[in-house]
Amino acid sequence: MANQKMLGFVHTAQAMPDKRSAGERRQDFNEIYARFSTERADEQASRCSQCGVPFCQVHCPVSNNIPDWLKLTAEGRLEEAYEVSQATNNFPEICGRICPQDRLCEGNCVIEQSTHGAVTIGSVEKYINDTAWEQGWVKPRTPARENGQSVGIIGAGPAGLAAAEELRAKGYAVHVYDRHDRMGGLLVYGIPGFKLEKDVVGRRVKLLADAGVVFHPNFEVGRDASLADLRAKHVAILIATGVYKARDIKAPGCGLKNIVPALDYLTTSNKVGLGDSVAAYDDGSLNAKGKKVVVLGGGDTAMDCVRTAIRQGATSVKCLYRRDRKNMPGSQREVAHAEEEGVEFVWQVAPEGFTGEKRGGDDVVTGVRAVRIHLGVADATGRQTPQVIEDSEFTEPADLVIKALGFEPEDLPDAFGSPDLTVTRWGTLLVDHRTKMTSLDGVFGAGDIVRGASLVVWAIRDGRDAADSMHAYAQSVTAESLAVAAE
Repeated sequence: MANQKMLGFVHTAQAMPDKRSAGERRQDFNEIYARFSTERADEQASRCSQCGVPFCQVHCPVSNNIPDWLKLTAEGRLEEAYEVSQATNNFPEICGRICPQDRLCEGNCVIEQSTHGAVTIGSVEKYINDTAWEQGWVKPRTPARENGQSVGIIGAGPAGLAAAEELRAKGYAVHVYDRHDRMGGLLVYGIPGFKLEKDVVGRRVKLLADAGVVFHPNFEVGRDASLADLRAKHVAILIATGVYKARDIKAPGCGLKNIVPALDYLTTSNKVGLGDSVAAYDDGSLNAKGKKVVVLGGGDTAMDCVRTAIRQGATSVKCLYRRDRKNMPGSQREVAHAEEEGVEFVWQVAPEGFTGEKRGGDDVVTGVRAVRIHLGVADATGRQTPQVIEDSEFTEPADLVIKALGFEPEDLPDAFGSPDLTVTRWGTLLVDHRTKMTSLDGVFGAGDIVRGASLVVWAIRDGRDAADSMHAYAQSVTAESLAVAAE
């Protein structure tokens, strides 16, 4: 009888949760989608075909058992659906909001490929887990017993927090060190509230604290303690600092005032949204109000910037990207949201420099000099090679230019005072990809600092894997100590 509830795609069309109008959502930083009603969630979950090979699960970095929790939702067995959902994912309600499902689970849904429209997996995931919080089903994962060992985690982003929860559940005293005043990393400071409201992150952090995880805010390794100091305190260390250093553009005029890195801009906006007073926002340096804004880049960070500028009251917002729409690395849904909200995309152009003028003693940007691009033959990766069109130069007027060109690692060996910490030629941590251990014994790496700038869900997966390896390492150290003592 239960199976009769599935295969609903035959008679039920795909539907997303209700979305606030563009005019309304431009006025605030609240999330743009409402939550599914119980009836709508059941209906949309029942569209799943329960296919023999669940490509949605195959293409989920944390291997969520998506068909099972869709089936349980359709059957009204929501607490069981929550248990299945959280079994593989430390932050399912966060992933339900910010994962690019169109590139992962939903993009590979079998019924999407058969043109019926994917199951709205992310929205159902959000519904399941928000309901779980409301019903009190989400509990701190306290260990059955303490094991007497402690671990240190550097970085309180998704990789670090996922590892912290897993290791605490195994009985470790877990200490998380982060240089910011709030835990969450880019979840708090890099992602705008219209995609992820900050109380959603805050309740997760509180849950970890309730489980016994100890947080050390405003703690900078290399300033407050060296990596060697932390290694002496803990049986194992995880480095999960992410990548925060902005890729820059070297072009004439790049030193003009009001040309700013994306993360500085987003962090300032998020801090203001959290109630902080930020001088660079108050004096207009990192505030788009009343300005013509140009964003350089085509990834999800660029989409966050253009949509933030709209909400801050920019007079115009344009996104310049050197390829076309289908080649954008960012989520197509985000592009569509941005267009609805009034962002103009200027495709197939590349910046070549900046114009400026002196105002009040400062040389301030007034425009972006750019050229138009033709996409030529495909290279070895299958992407078309951008080629400059002769005599196509033009200047895009701008009062504020935001560089969203990607991120690179900071120099961790130098910052941590550990020159023997080996990095790759890109500056990311060199780890054994089976164990996640770095060149230093007992020091592990996870998340963007290992794989480069990537998705939150991949950071969660890396954090979980690193926690397993740290546990195995700590157990082996204990076994060796006992063997020595026995001798």
